[in-house]
Amino acid sequence: MKTTIVLGAFLPVPPIMGGAVEKVWFVLAQEFARRGHEVVLISRAIPGLRRSEKSAGVKHLRVCGFDIPRSLMWLKFLDLVYSLRAMSLLSKADIIVTNTFWLPILLRNSKRGHVYVHVARYPKGQMRFYGRAARLQTPSHAVACAVIAEVPKLAEKIAVIPYPAPTSTIERDPPLIVEREKIVLFVGRVHPEKGLHLLIDAFANKTRTLFADWKLVIVGPAEKNYGGAGEPYLATLKRSAERAEGRIIFRGPVFDPIALEREFRSARLFIYPSVAEKGESFGLAPLEAMAHRCAVLVSNLDCFNDFIREGETGFVFDHRSANPADALREKIENTLADETLLARVAEAGYRKSAEYSLPCIADHFLNDFNSLVRNSDAPTTSR
Repeated sequence: MKTTIVLGAFLPVPPIMGGAVEKVWFVLAQEFARRGHEVVLISRAIPGLRRSEKSAGVKHLRVCGFDIPRSLMWLKFLDLVYSLRAMSLLSKADIIVTNTFWLPILLRNSKRGHVYVHVARYPKGQMRFYGRAARLQTPSHAVACAVIAEVPKLAEKIAVIPYPAPTSTIERDPPLIVEREKIVLFVGRVHPEKGLHLLIDAFANKTRTLFADWKLVIVGPAEKNYGGAGEPYLATLKRSAERAEGRIIFRGPVFDPIALEREFRSARLFIYPSVAEKGESFGLAPLEAMAHRCAVLVSNLDCFNDFIREGETGFVFDHRSANPADALREKIENTLADETLLARVAEAGYRKSAEYSLPCIADHFLNDFNSLVRNSDAPTTSR
């Protein structure tokens, strides 16, 4: 089977500038190729990456893209420019996976392959333009429900296939919770929608008492071209963190996978306090933490429900409460106070993450691709 994967205009592949979607499809493409499929991956060109090359069995084609703009309207225009450039490189394929806004519309009358739309975010009205796509694939049931609510007649075209948990580059198993330092970890973009202000307030207010033996490590970019909120927001967080007297550490972005694994494997508790009601579509960072045997605590967004159960595979706090910082602080306090529960939940999360292994998720995608190809090849009879 020949599969072409077209990723977005703003981040390159390999994912040297981050990006959950880029990270996921980079490893999936390699897994498809490893199984003997022909795979072409189109992504943003940046200096240092060749415009055309073959790596790990995947043919990479790169076209000029853009840094993430501030204006949503301008972003959509740049996406159109990029999509037209990417479209010029498309050859006939069985499946064309796309993660751009415009390409499913541009390809709606094309015979170049089955258009497979990766719906990586909550829809914002565009689903009504994707009626001719062969498949709308969402990473969570929460996003699938949102698509159906927007265009009910597309329900039969939806497939929920989650992201794979990142494969470890370290051969040994992750250490047990009791063998780790007393570190609370956050990994993600430094942006208000990630709820970092809640986390810092919750931690800093009790640093001298409840969390006196703990450190909070924040890993992620604040730069706007990486999706962060910029220097003013980072400066605000750092001022709030001063109350913790050096126990809150801003690590900055860590894109190297080995270095990032070390961060996950050093922490006992991973906290992802996102308040982005329509911004989080899955939660790859919490799943990655679980895959490294780290206990996880998340906000009660619907997208986390597919793999996190309160007190079983993770912990959940109510970010919609009247005082979410206090709700988070109380949850952290109760979680860290019970070491037995913390260790048990970390182990259960670790086992749960195995269901999201790369081979398992690749099976789901390839089975879905094959179903589309088989149905199109099936003979039809007139009635």
